[in-house]
Amino acid sequence: MSNSSSITQFLLLAFSDTRELQLLHFWLFLGIYLAALLGNGLIITTIACDQHLHNPMYFFLLNLSLLDLGFISTTVPNSMSNSLWDIRAISYLGCATQIFLLSFLIATEYSLLTIMSYDRYVAICKPLHYGTLLGSRACVHMAAAAWATGFLSALLHTANTFSLPLCKGNALDQFFCEIPQILKLSCSHSYLREAGLIAISACLIFLCFEFIILSYIQIFMAVLRIPSEQGRHKAFSTCLPHLAVVSLFASTSFFAYLKPPSLSSQSMDLVMAVLYSVLPPAVNPLIYSMRNKEIRHSLRKVFQHLLFQHH
Repeated sequence: MSNSSSITQFLLLAFSDTRELQLLHFWLFLGIYLAALLGNGLIITTIACDQHLHNPMYFFLLNLSLLDLGFISTTVPNSMSNSLWDIRAISYLGCATQIFLLSFLIATEYSLLTIMSYDRYVAICKPLHYGTLLGSRACVHMAAAAWATGFLSALLHTANTFSLPLCKGNALDQFFCEIPQILKLSCSHSYLREAGLIAISACLIFLCFEFIILSYIQIFMAVLRIPSEQGRHKAFSTCLPHLAVVSLFASTSFFAYLKPPSLSSQSMDLVMAVLYSVLPPAVNPLIYSMRNKEIRHSLRKVFQHLLFQHH
């Protein structure tokens, strides 16, 4: 019998025991990680450097890109290192840090995506009030509230999870530390306290999701009333990327955490974890830059500026 006080490290799930597959996993994750760094880095640089993009929509997008960089950096580099050096161990403190950062980034991202839907709702349904409802001070306060919500949520979940007595070994069925995997190692009914907290968090996230859906119903009704086809197209082009990002993040994380036990298996859990922790940060910059002319135009300007400086 071991308890949490005697556990100094946890063993993470290896993608494979075969050396060739471990190296394949390393190179695959390296490619995805570099793509996410490049994509999000370019969006952050472009928004920061271009005066035309200094408005609420792009301010929130800059925050989203920062979150995505943090999100993918919390899990992927450690997993790549483990595959490259054929190790599975993560220290107790390392595991707690990973859980804190993941909880922080997930809660902040949901809060931010909700605020972004409110931004689109005001821009399209109440354009005359846009300047007053979403002034620079209001935007900074909203973004700060999203980050603060994430921080408090992470503090609560991490403290609660690591106060539980653990007596079922130290092997986790996941390639990074996550709360459900730690709860599986708990030996008392005290895990129900954290399970209750997760249920409350899930309800709050569901309310955010409901707010986003209601906002988009209003947005689509307003867009369909726009007489010109060009106006409709412009309105849709600012909303669809956000809707795609919300759908991708919500569907993968909901299914990862709320799927029925009958669908739960080690390989399925692994695939779902990759989908919600690795895919959105890598794909979000693509979604935004593909559908948004202003971003594409500004990116072109940044590249031209860099090329001319180089010459």
